[in-house]
Amino acid sequence: MTEEEKLRQEAVVEAVLFAMGKSIGAEQLAAALECSTEEAEQAAERLKSRLDAEKHGIQVLKFDGNYQLGTREEFYDALIRVVKAPKKQVLSPVVLETLSIIAYRQPVTKAEISRIRGVSSDHAVNRLIEYGLIYEAGRLDAPGRPMLFATTEEFLRRFGIDSTASLPGITPDEEAEIAGEVDRTVKTEMDETGEKRAENDGENQD
Repeated sequence: MTEEEKLRQEAVVEAVLFAMGKSIGAEQLAAALECSTEEAEQAAERLKSRLDAEKHGIQVLKFDGNYQLGTREEFYDALIRVVKAPKKQVLSPVVLETLSIIAYRQPVTKAEISRIRGVSSDHAVNRLIEYGLIYEAGRLDAPGRPMLFATTEEFLRRFGIDSTASLPGITPDEEAEIAGEVDRTVKTEMDETGEKRAENDGENQD
């Protein structure tokens, strides 16, 4: 393949990714290029390398083997100056803790999440679904067929990792420390719930 043909392939990949506005797989790129999946992946990787080397304002992002065009992080400030910055959801300790459990144990049921945390996690799970960080990944083949939850591509994008395999490993000491932090968070959560309940009871008596 000539250099001109390679550049044309890269241009086609760039055009498709720009037009789609979301991540797409190598199979779709191969259909656009009328070539093999492997050749399409090579074209996408060449485009990614070239945009990085030439310090373009956009970059090719890769999530679980899918490709997407995105703004390079160092130029976010420039964008914010001309458009209103979107509101970013703030993850509370409870929600972040629940997300961590799902990320490392996925696919996992609400019951398993609650067992690990020692308290109901329905609200946190619903919030994570609302934020688009987790999704319903099917049902467990067990009595009652409980719903399974797993992280989404938006989770990878938000935390800057290319796949869940890139999540940092946890040593036994770190796991013990995390367990202690979970206990403290749950205790605080239960204390706050108890205080609210007491306030409500007091208002009802008045």
